[in-house]
Amino acid sequence: MPRPRPGDLEAFCRLNADPEVMRYFPRVLTEEESWAAAARIAAHFARHGFGLWAVEIPGVVEHAGFVGISMPPFEARFTPCVEIGWRLAREYWGHGYATEAARAVLEFGFGRLGLEEIVAFTVPANTRSRRVMEKLGMRRRPEDDFDHPQIAVDSPMRRHVLYRIARGGWRGD
Repeated sequence: MPRPRPGDLEAFCRLNADPEVMRYFPRVLTEEESWAAAARIAAHFARHGFGLWAVEIPGVVEHAGFVGISMPPFEARFTPCVEIGWRLAREYWGHGYATEAARAVLEFGFGRLGLEEIVAFTVPANTRSRRVMEKLGMRRRPEDDFDHPQIAVDSPMRRHVLYRIARGGWRGD
């Protein structure tokens, strides 16, 4: 899977500045914040050998968003762990791209990396992402839900649902 290329940064900044794309995050990101996030993604790749990959849709667009796995930079009762995540530009929602790319990422995580479990999390209202998690075979146990430690206590985005999938439960189909 290719890592993000320098030309991807402009599209990455647009993605993170779109209010609808960032609806279930505390806020949109400024260009400077997106550049800092890109630097953290590159550092994660250097440290762990995996991270968030740019999603290219051949014949359609070079940068539709990103999908990948990373290690969350906070402590919670389920960490340390590896999280799968995705963010696509609005015009590419509803076409199965996130699910297709996420399946490839799970295959990489369970196959090449030999991970035992991969998690995903989002706010309860983010039904689109939750559907992708469920299509991947990920399962939620309500007792695993948590308050995200990097989000303000009074924020409506603080509560998160946690989904999990174990290597033994991965079908790869």
